[in-house]
Amino acid sequence: MGRGTELVFDHAGALGLLTWAMIMSVVRLKVPSREFFRQIYVMGVESLPIVFVTGALAGIVTSQQGGYQMTGAIPQYILGSLVAQTVVLEMGPVLTAIVLVGRVGARITAELGTMKVSEQIDAYHSLGRDPVVLLGTPRVLAGIVVMPILVGFANLIGILAGMVAARLDSGLGFESFLYGANLFWHSWDLFYSFTKALVFGVSIPLISVHMGFRTQGGAEGVGRTTTDAVMFMTLTILILDAMFPPLLLN
Repeated sequence: MGRGTELVFDHAGALGLLTWAMIMSVVRLKVPSREFFRQIYVMGVESLPIVFVTGALAGIVTSQQGGYQMTGAIPQYILGSLVAQTVVLEMGPVLTAIVLVGRVGARITAELGTMKVSEQIDAYHSLGRDPVVLLGTPRVLAGIVVMPILVGFANLIGILAGMVAARLDSGLGFESFLYGANLFWHSWDLFYSFTKALVFGVSIPLISVHMGFRTQGGAEGVGRTTTDAVMFMTLTILILDAMFPPLLLN
């Protein structure tokens, strides 16, 4: 228990110092713009195909299961509300975050971890360059910009795919689906979804950068740290997701 507690405080302290260093680099306008835009392309544009597929499957599965559970006592157009609310409030942000954990978070950890064990990070220090400013801050800022956009695409694709699936499986017309989706729609739901996306967009690159800078032990250490980072990021996403309803939906 003592070692576990010490490790938790060690990670918390290192994350706090890393966050403060990144904030100061942004305030002092020292973020390299070229690396920032490159990370936006890598995290955002290259992630669009898998985000589209994930969002579409989330909408289809939600529509199919909702149609299966519908009874004659419930108006069929309620399926539109079920799909829209489920995709926007939960499936879109969370599944997009899980996808980015595997595609972006693991890549950042492995990339920075390899630079750490090959002493490239030490070379930055010896040249008087701050690796947090050059390597960490652009990735976190890119995650903040990219994640809400990807979640917006996932929500849109999920609702459209759910609408098509409802037409094919349950015979629900597009007009009835949209009527049901609009009947219980709240503008706060969209704010809730994008707030989730923003928090996840900060958490994933921040944790991956933190774990990458702490890598030790050569190639084996890179693999071990990447595995730990993926587990850490996934648990963080699920814990944060569980905290959102009592904070923003009550």
